[in-house]
Amino acid sequence: MLLRILLLIGAVALPTLLAYNVSPSATLLNQLLAVGLWGVVLIAWPMGPERPGWRSPGLWGAFGLLAAAALWSMEVALPASLGWSALALLAAAAAVAWHGAAEETPSSDAIDAFCTALLAAGVASALISLVQVFAPGWADGTFIARSGLPGRAVGNLRQPNHLSSLLMWALVAWVPLARAGRVAGWRFPAHVAWPLALLLLWAVVLTASRTGIVGVLLLALWGAVDRRLGRRMRITLVTAPLAYLALWLVMSAWAHATGATFGGEARLAEGDVSGSRWGIWSNTLALIAANPWTGVGFGQFNFAWTLSPFPGRPVAFFDHTHNLPLQLWVELGIPLGTLVLLGLLWALAQAAVRSWRAQGDVGVGSRAAFMVVLMIGVHSLFEYPLWYAYFLLPAAWAFGYALRRPPGSPAAAEEPVVTVAGSPWPLRAAGVLLLLGSVYALQDYWKVVVIYAPDDASGPLAERIERGQHSLFFGHQADYAAATTTEPPSLAMAAFHTTTHALLDTRLMIAWARAMEESGHRDKASYLAVRLKEFRNPAAAEFFAACQLPVDDGAPPPFQCEEPPPGLGWRDFLPQRP
Repeated sequence: MLLRILLLIGAVALPTLLAYNVSPSATLLNQLLAVGLWGVVLIAWPMGPERPGWRSPGLWGAFGLLAAAALWSMEVALPASLGWSALALLAAAAAVAWHGAAEETPSSDAIDAFCTALLAAGVASALISLVQVFAPGWADGTFIARSGLPGRAVGNLRQPNHLSSLLMWALVAWVPLARAGRVAGWRFPAHVAWPLALLLLWAVVLTASRTGIVGVLLLALWGAVDRRLGRRMRITLVTAPLAYLALWLVMSAWAHATGATFGGEARLAEGDVSGSRWGIWSNTLALIAANPWTGVGFGQFNFAWTLSPFPGRPVAFFDHTHNLPLQLWVELGIPLGTLVLLGLLWALAQAAVRSWRAQGDVGVGSRAAFMVVLMIGVHSLFEYPLWYAYFLLPAAWAFGYALRRPPGSPAAAEEPVVTVAGSPWPLRAAGVLLLLGSVYALQDYWKVVVIYAPDDASGPLAERIERGQHSLFFGHQADYAAATTTEPPSLAMAAFHTTTHALLDTRLMIAWARAMEESGHRDKASYLAVRLKEFRNPAAAEFFAACQLPVDDGAPPPFQCEEPPPGLGWRDFLPQRP
C-alpha cells in the first residue's frame, strides 16, 4: 500500500506542484515530469500474473481515431514535431488507462492510493493559494509561483482554472477517504478531515474560477443521488454550494474591511464574463459549417481560424476552441468528430453504470474515479485541460479504473469480465517507454531552451536555431525564432511552413506577411495583414502606421494598406506537399 501511495503521489501530485519553468513553455517541465513519473508507476506497480480488465471499445476506439487523425494531419500539413507530441501523449494516456483498468484485486488499495495523491496535491496547492492571496511577497517564482492576477490564486500551475480543477479533484478524492476514516492506512479523524475539506473549498473560492462553481454543483449532485455515501457525507456534499457562497461573502467582507483585493469581485465586474468564449464558439461554428465533412485537420484550429475572415473576432489569439465537442468537430469534421464523441460518451456511460453497481469501499472509490472523469469532462466544455499531461494522465487512470468490473459485482453475471491475461510485462514495457521518452523529450526540449535563454557557452543565435530545428518534438519552437529574427524574413520561408501551425501571433504574422511580400506573393501578404488587423492588437500599430503616411505619385501603397483580391482562404497558405 505504501509503495502505491508513494508512486501515485509522485505521478499525480509532484507535476502540479513544480513551479520552476523555462522558456518557451511555462508548463512543459510539469508535463514531462507527469509522463516520466507515470512511467515509473507502470514499471514499479505491484501486479499479479493475471488481472481483470475491461470491455470498452468506445474508449479504445476514440484513442485509435484520434491517433489516425493526427497521422493524417501530419501527412497533409501538421508539422511533424506537433504531430509526434500529440501521438506521444495519446499513447501515454492509453497506457495509463490500461493500467487503471488492469488492477489485479478487488480491494480499494489502488483507488485509496490515487485519492491520497489527489488529496495531497490539493492540500499543498491550497496552502500555496493562501500565500499567493494573503502573502504574495513570499512567492519567489521558483518554489511558489507568483500570481499575475491580484487577489486570485493560481497555484504552481499558474492558471486559476487549472488550480480550480485540481482542487475539485481533491475534494472528490476526500470523499472516499473521509467516509472510510483512513488515509494511507492511517486513521483520518473527523477533526482533521473536515477542516481539510473547508480549506480546499476556500482555495476554490480564491481562484474565482467559473469551473469551480460548476464543480461544486457537481459535488452537490453526487451527494443528492448517491445514497450509499452515508447521511453525514451526503449532507456535506449537498450543502457545499452554500459553504462556497459563505466563503465568498467572507472574502468579500475581508477585502472591503482591509482595503485588500479579492479577485472574485473583479471577476464579477468583468464586462465579458465568458472570457470571449461566446465569440470563439461562434467563429468555430462558422468554421464547422464551412468544413463539415473533413474539418480543418487535427491540430489546425488556430491556423484555420486565424486565417479566416472574422471581422468581429475575439482579440486574443486562441489556439483552442475551449470546448471539447466543438474542437473535435472543427478539426476532424462532423462524421469523425461525432464518432470520437460517441466513443467517449459510451465509455463514460459504461463507467457510470459499473461504478454505480460496485459495492462497499470499492464502490465508493469507483464512483470517485468516475467523478474525477466527469469533473474534467465538464471543465473541457469551457477550457482544454486534457491538452496538459498532468490532467490527461490522472483522468485516463481514473477512467480505466471506473471501467473495471470488480469480481462479485451484481453485473458480473450479465457481462463477463475481459481478462488481461498472462504477464504484467506489457505494462512494464509501456512504463519504460514513458520514462525514457520523457527523459529524451527533456534533452530534446533543451535544444530550443538555449535559443530563448542562452548561456555563455550556447553559441551564436543562428547556430542555436539550427540545432533546435533538429528537435523531434519542439522543432517548431526553433522555427518561430528563425521566422521572427531572420532579416529579410523571406530567407526563413521554410520556417513559416511549420511554426505558423503552432500559434499565430502578432509578431509572427507581421514577419510572415513581410516574407510573402518579399517573395512576390503580395496578394497573400495583404491577406495576412487584413487578418492581423481584425485582432486590433496594439503591438501591430507600428506595422499599420505606414498606412497613414503619404504615398509618392505612381507608387503602390504599402501591401498592409491594400485589400487582398477575392478568393483567397486559409487553405491557400497550407504548405505544398511534394
